[in-house]
Amino acid sequence: MTTTRFSDSYLNSLTQAANESPRLRQSRTIHITPDDPCQRLFNAIDMDSYVRPHRHQQDPKVETLFAIKGRFLLVTFNEQGEIEEVIPFHSEKYEARNDSGVGVEIQVGTWHTIIATEPHSILLEVKAGPFNLERSKEPAPWSPAEETEEGRAYLAQLKKRIGLNYVLILSSDKTRGL
Repeated sequence: MTTTRFSDSYLNSLTQAANESPRLRQSRTIHITPDDPCQRLFNAIDMDSYVRPHRHQQDPKVETLFAIKGRFLLVTFNEQGEIEEVIPFHSEKYEARNDSGVGVEIQVGTWHTIIATEPHSILLEVKAGPFNLERSKEPAPWSPAEETEEGRAYLAQLKKRIGLNYVLILSSDKTRGL
């Protein structure tokens, strides 16, 4: 077989697996091996999934995310864990607001997290290979671990803060294409 098809049933099985996962997300690689020069994976993320803020500095690679289904917010932070930017992006199904796009590119060393804002949202993540599990991401020292009460509370607080900041960012004349 020389072609792989990513059908609705393929994507729906991924969101079903995410709904059944304790982390409320599920990834599925589409590259062949961790040594492939281009790492590609789908990541289905539920709206209540806490993706611990992290950066890619130990294995410095740019990360590119595309919304295949649903809507997302990329939240970036400074070194102290304060929000720097909230960047919405979404699949083409959703009308663009304030020139939001279908994806984002995250530079090396940027503290960030992703929040799904629609049910059954799916990302396509692309990074240069090879993949090194031990060095792939560095968790933010100011953020709690995943699958903990502290992590769930942090996500709830972050969503509340973004709710206020999101309106301000979208209505501000100083935004850079948000």
